[in-house]
Amino acid sequence: MLSETADAIMDAAERRIRKAGYSGFSFREIAADVGVKSASVHYHFPTKERLAASVARRYTERFLSALDQEAVPGRTEIEAWITAFRRALHGDGKMCLCGVLGATSHDLPEEVMIEARRFFQLCLEKLEKRGLSHAKAVQTLAALEGAMLLANVLGDPSTFDEATASLAA
Repeated sequence: MLSETADAIMDAAERRIRKAGYSGFSFREIAADVGVKSASVHYHFPTKERLAASVARRYTERFLSALDQEAVPGRTEIEAWITAFRRALHGDGKMCLCGVLGATSHDLPEEVMIEARRFFQLCLEKLEKRGLSHAKAVQTLAALEGAMLLANVLGDPSTFDEATASLAA
């Protein structure tokens, strides 16, 4: 279990990564966000790679747990996924953390890339375990990530619903 300071550091790093990617934060900025010295950030997370990988791992677990909560009777699997992604978009107004990392995957350190890849692999596995073919799982995940991207770039959250409307049909 992480300390309150480590949690606060991860929260600050997640906000910054979701807003500006892996290159969009420094330990100094995270320390200022949390109200601690930079040495405290280094104490909890010796490297930027370790911090970003830890944030991605935590995000993956939290997101997959949220998906399980969206799976309720009367709701199709795809509807549950749309709801979970919509909630992330509207709740945070930002991109999927691993979607942001994935967009710059060619520049990520290996430790961070492993966690970003893990998110997508686990999402695909989950969709397939819930009855979707591999091709449909890939199409669904790509459409959801792309819909978030469009909604963010256009500054119009309703774009997400337009882009995902045909998924649930």
